[in-house]
Amino acid sequence: MILGDSRLTGAMPPLRSLDEVARLLIAPDAGEKLSPIGGGDGVLIVDLASSTAEQAQQHRLTLEAALPVLPCVTVAVAPEEQAAELALIEQVCDVVLPDASALPDFLAGFAHTKVAGLAFAQLLRGAPRRTIHEGLLAESFVYSTLQAGAEFSNWRDGRRGRKGIGRTEDEAAVRLDRDRGILEIHLTRPAKHNAFSRAMRDGLCEALQLAITDPSIESVILRGEGDSFCSGGDLDEFGSFSDPAEAHVIRTTRSPALLLSQLSERVQVKVQGACMGAGAELPAFTRQVVAEEDAFFQLPEVGLGLVPGAGGTVSLPLRIGRQRTAWLGLSGARIDARTALDWGLVDEVRLGHRVAPDAD
Repeated sequence: MILGDSRLTGAMPPLRSLDEVARLLIAPDAGEKLSPIGGGDGVLIVDLASSTAEQAQQHRLTLEAALPVLPCVTVAVAPEEQAAELALIEQVCDVVLPDASALPDFLAGFAHTKVAGLAFAQLLRGAPRRTIHEGLLAESFVYSTLQAGAEFSNWRDGRRGRKGIGRTEDEAAVRLDRDRGILEIHLTRPAKHNAFSRAMRDGLCEALQLAITDPSIESVILRGEGDSFCSGGDLDEFGSFSDPAEAHVIRTTRSPALLLSQLSERVQVKVQGACMGAGAELPAFTRQVVAEEDAFFQLPEVGLGLVPGAGGTVSLPLRIGRQRTAWLGLSGARIDARTALDWGLVDEVRLGHRVAPDAD
């Protein structure tokens, strides 16, 4: 997937101390001023580095109640080690950055898609309270809403006239190999870095349904052919479904994410190269993700005016937490395999030469 222009435009939103944030939130129209609609920044930056434990103690109850419901992305700028009182407020923000120097690159990731950024943050705020099924439904509702929005429309307009938009292909996107109790599922669009098409989604669903219904299948191995495991949704198909409401029904009817969560303990995923969008979201549902050293992970959907649509707002928080998921999606940045291992997004990194597809 390709991010659009991510340059930060306009003035940097102000960094506010806890006293300043508390004063701002007293106003009954604070939410409207902070909202991305009507010219607001769409971001509230809480400068914990310049705040004191006494301020945190004084404002804690107010901020813990207000920050999670604000209609804007909330960012805490905080050193790694700080007073416990400040850490408690940090926990209710959407994203934590170590210092102010990280702000420009982070904010650039959703400078042109602030509504999608807010929707993504709001989804993640409620993630801990939802079951996997409830989380997938919520994600799909938001995804469909944004498909009908101006930000995604602007992204689509920027792609009009490009060869291949809406194109489908006849060859199989998924291949199955079975050896007794082991079912191997291969994503077979290497020329397109296994971009996740409708055909691939349907083929993967059929394969996973087979594994669920056949008790003789003891384990499932999911891998992608070629240089990449999966480069995310096929941009040639993005927005080609004319009815976002019907698209929601299809997503919840044919959901590889839900099937993988049901098969979780029996599935191992082997990834390499680009693991973007669905290529990062789907493996996170499984018991074991093994990455080659060249693997990298990215959630670029917010930069397109959308949110992750393959279950990422459910699966990634379970592995790496809400705030790291928010940073990954809002910034649009890539992390390498070693970082993914440190965070818990993958369970093993195989160093050196790439392992042959038929090797253990």
